[in-house]
Parts: sequence; C-alpha cells; structure tokens
Amino acid sequence: MIQADSIPRRRRWPIVLIALLVILGALWAGGWGYGAGVAERTLEGWKAREAKAGRVYNCASQSIGGFPFGIEARCTDASAELKTNQPPLSLKAKGMLVSAALWKPTVLTTEFTGPLTVAQPGQQPFVTVTWQYARTELHGLPTSPESAAIHLDQLAVDRTEAENVFKATRADLNARLVSGTVRENPVIETVVKLVGASAQAWHPAAAIPTDADITAVVRGLKDFAPKPWQQRLRELQAAGGRIEIASARVQQGETIAVANGVLSLSPAGRLDGQLRLTVANLEKFLPALGLDQMLAEQRAPPKLNNAFGALDRIMPGLGNVARQNAGPALVASLGLMGQPTELEGQRAVALPLRFDDGMVSLGPLKLGMTPPLY
Repeated sequence: MIQADSIPRRRRWPIVLIALLVILGALWAGGWGYGAGVAERTLEGWKAREAKAGRVYNCASQSIGGFPFGIEARCTDASAELKTNQPPLSLKAKGMLVSAALWKPTVLTTEFTGPLTVAQPGQQPFVTVTWQYARTELHGLPTSPESAAIHLDQLAVDRTEAENVFKATRADLNARLVSGTVRENPVIETVVKLVGASAQAWHPAAAIPTDADITAVVRGLKDFAPKPWQQRLRELQAAGGRIEIASARVQQGETIAVANGVLSLSPAGRLDGQLRLTVANLEKFLPALGLDQMLAEQRAPPKLNNAFGALDRIMPGLGNVARQNAGPALVASLGLMGQPTELEGQRAVALPLRFDDGMVSLGPLKLGMTPPLY
C-alpha cells in the first residue's frame, strides 16, 4: 500500500520542476521585456536631451534584442549632427551595436561598423575614418560615467583627396574619474596606447611608425557636461588648468624616449610648459627632423655654429666640411647641454623639452610650432 502511494508522488516531481522552469522562464522573459522597454525609453530620452543641446542622433532603423542574457540596441546607418560645433559637422557610420549584460547593467559596450565620414551639413565628406574593429566601453550611468575606454584596430584617417592623416595598427584610450564628478570639478586620468602610429601629413618625422604609452592627469576642468572641445579647453586655460604627464614612453625605430612634466595652455590656445625628456639613440632620430637642411641653412644651435666658425678661422672651408658631417657633433652638443644617463640598458641623454606658446624646443634645437588647440 505504501509503495503504491509513493509511485505517483515520484512521478509528480518532474511535472512540478517543469512547471517551475516554465514560471521562471516566463518571469525572466517578462523581466527582459520590461528591461528592454526601459532601455529603449532611456535611449530615446537621451537622444531628446542631446538634441536640445544641438547634437542630433538618428538611425535609419533601430531594434532592441539580446534575449535572454543581455539587451542590445542595434542602429543601422547611424548619423550625428553636431550643430554647436564650429563649423557644424555631420558624421555618418554604417552601423553600431550598443549592448549590456543583465548582470552588469551599468557597463555599456558599443561596437561600430565603418566607414565613418565627416562633413559639413549638406556637403561632401572631407574626412573618412576606417578600421578593422572599433569598440567602446562605458562604466556607470550614461548621465554620470565613471570611466570610458575606446579600442581601435587598423585605424586609418584619410582626407578625401586620398591623403592619409593618421593611421595606427592599434589605438587604445582609457579615461577614468579620479576625483570630483562629471558635473563639478572633475579630475580625469587618461591613458593612451598606440602601436604602429604615424601621421605623415603632420611632419616627415611623424611618418615613421611609432609606439606610445602615455598616462596623463587633467586638472582644472569646470565640468564634463557635453560641449564643444574648443569651449572646454578655453575654460581649462582660464581656470589655470594643467595636464600632468605622469609617464610617457615613445619608441620610433631604435630611438626610445621617456618623459614626464606639466603642460598648460597659453591664451592663444597653444601648449606651454616643460617635460623632462630622456632619449636613447637620439642620433637615429635627428635626420628625420630635417637636421641636414637645418645645418645647410646655418641654423644650428649657436654653440655649434661658433665651433664651425672657429674651424673656418683655423683653415678656410674646414667649418663647412664639419657642417656636412655634423650629425654626431650635434648629438655631442646636446649631450653636453643635457645630462648623460642610461635608458633601458642603453646610453641616453636627459634634456628639457620646452613648449613656449607652441614653439617646441629640444635642448638648444627649435623643432617648430604646434598648432593651436582652439
């Protein structure tokens, strides 16, 4: 009798478990649907607030997916109009996918499908940006982010006249809030990492592939509300803000340089300040700076020109011979004016890298002007 009663009870357990799973699945689906609705309303609310600030974002089509473990917002033919920028800009990309896991709702990742074109509204694009892979990650709420990261592989920035402006095998940018809030006195630490980066259009020396790892802290920002970068930088300059280069390592061929120091902005929007720069194999890099042309035009540092003049007084023409072979002499001159040291097991020299209202000087060498940032 006991055995007969126990058999139906054992058979009822699978039915109960299936019922529980069905109920849990329904609750999960309902929760996901509610979360998807909230995500869509949040996205639309954010777009409406941005539009009031002059930044209009649109999609040719938009959909919400990602069930069951996440929420994804997919946008095809994405576009943005930055009306407050001077001049106004229109950006267009093939698509983007914004996603968040249900167990990490405050971590948003975005993947972009290129190319990205930049144009003035109603005009033909003047810049095209391509990449193999592009992804961003935002921690915190969209209205109050705590940190953000951008990762790009095989990045290329080209002008429409087929001129390459910048390219990199890999580019990473990480930023986090050190103190303050995005609404009041934010202090932001940024880390930039570049692999195989070059910018031929800027300077011949910049055409050589370069690896860089730079950590900096920006102090003096009023807030981090959405606004044009020119306005933000003007506020930074007016507040006496500064950029503290905590560490920087740059390698170009055999030349390795590390630096640290503090930079600020002049009223004209150009860089001011000084970095302590330590360079190994400097002689490998100097020709790329136009050393031969500089010496041919007799624009060497005064101490080196004086040495050439002294040689001419000893024997006419001897100074010109030395000038034509002055690469090692200039390196020696820089070494005398700097401090001999060692960097990563190699002989190096420590020199001041100065920025005086945009004019860049490496020890006694004037390298040229940096463009204004606003």
